[in-house]
Amino acid sequence: MSGFEIKGWCPGALRPMESGDGLVLRIRARNGRLTPDEARLIAGLSSRHGNGLIDLTSRANLQLRGLTPLGHAATIAALQPFGLTDRDAGTEARRNVILSPFAPVGGPAWQVAEAIARAMTAPDAPKVPAKFGFAVDAGTAVLTDVPADIRLRPHGTGWLILPDGADWALEAANPAEAARRAVALAHWFVQTGGVTEGRGRMRNHLRRGAPKPGGSVAGTTRPGASATPGPGPATNGWIVGFAFGQITPGQLEAAAALGPLRLTPWRALLIEGATLPRIPGAILDPCDPLTRVHACTGAPGCPQAQADVRTLARHLASRLAPDQTLHVTGCAKACAHQGPASATLIATGRDRFDLIRDGSARDPVTRAGLAVHDLPAALAKACPQ
Repeated sequence: MSGFEIKGWCPGALRPMESGDGLVLRIRARNGRLTPDEARLIAGLSSRHGNGLIDLTSRANLQLRGLTPLGHAATIAALQPFGLTDRDAGTEARRNVILSPFAPVGGPAWQVAEAIARAMTAPDAPKVPAKFGFAVDAGTAVLTDVPADIRLRPHGTGWLILPDGADWALEAANPAEAARRAVALAHWFVQTGGVTEGRGRMRNHLRRGAPKPGGSVAGTTRPGASATPGPGPATNGWIVGFAFGQITPGQLEAAAALGPLRLTPWRALLIEGATLPRIPGAILDPCDPLTRVHACTGAPGCPQAQADVRTLARHLASRLAPDQTLHVTGCAKACAHQGPASATLIATGRDRFDLIRDGSARDPVTRAGLAVHDLPAALAKACPQ
């Protein structure tokens, strides 16, 4: 497999990341919600200071691509009056809270997520690694597969706080207590040695035998893997998909014209109150095969990518069976999708790929060094029609 560099952090607004197409600036909207005015502002900033490409990320954030240093400075100045930045990069890096896009504004789950974000940006917040995060569900659990170290969900009249990878949980009686206990668990993670050289994840910490904190409840039932909500009507609006989670300023403006936007961890937008939105180039059909295809930025946008994977992914999408998924990644880092797929293709050169069947990019290779022209036949065997 090709070599790659693990940076150990995600870009932010105040700490952008250099990529093959310029600076990448990530906007972490409060509770994953943008007003129409905020969305229009971001669309305009992408057009004026970026390259007109906007990513929807698996952490329910937006990324503007192709900024210059001067463009980055101008963008930050424009975002600050709207409260879309933090006081410094360290504070911003700790505000990793994914809220279910189906959570009512101002409701219990909204309050939990808001309180966690407030506590994690306070001066006495636990100094967790930059990728450490929280996921807050509301009602039906839909965030069981999104990246998070501490998960919270309603349970009876109270809340459960679930460390990722644990067979135990903490309980809370109300939203305020749930937020406090979740942040206390983050403190426990740091104090018990969960961070090494600025990195660390809850699941790995527990695998190393970290002791349970006081008050933990053993044997708590956890929800199984949740189906990814696809394009279509939702309880509070309409979910709109985009190929590979990449949108244009025009598409973002068209969505904002229909209502407030909820950013989802499925690289889609939920438009509050919308019914059958008409956005050029958007995916409205839940059966569209592109909803089952993951592909990173690839070359030339990413300097670590070995190939133009999105063009290839579009070409191969039509060969998928209705229950099959495809992941095409420009290197073994697999930024776009950490989980398994029916077929995973890892670029090892401009026109060479390794194939992994029914696994993730971390699993053993099924066939190595396939040429591009061999991929359709290999994919047909991996994903039988």
